[in-house]
Amino acid sequence: MPVNKKTSLGQIKISDNAIATLAGTTVNECYGVVGMISKNYLVDGYSALLKKENYAKGVVIKNERSGIKIDVYVVIGYGVKISEVVIELQKRVKYALENTLNMDVSSVNVHVEGILVNE
Repeated sequence: MPVNKKTSLGQIKISDNAIATLAGTTVNECYGVVGMISKNYLVDGYSALLKKENYAKGVVIKNERSGIKIDVYVVIGYGVKISEVVIELQKRVKYALENTLNMDVSSVNVHVEGILVNE
């Protein structure tokens, strides 16, 4: 369901795909994140990390009265402190969405779906 905003000049509709792409780009720029994975990873295949054109598969957006609720599904690199990476990821996604799209974000939920060990 797209986000609708009314301004003095008219109405703005922001699609969920646009929000998911912005959130996904921000997630992949965070230190410690190897990539995003599909929210339906059992159906889509666990080993496939999402490419830039498929970020919407790894982000779930829900509109609520208090603001937008975002769920992101990530794979973290081995050897990093998961709690620190997740906290930084939440801050960055919330900041990017609130400043770029000028909308309230009520929560950013991070689901760590795996840890990737580089050999």
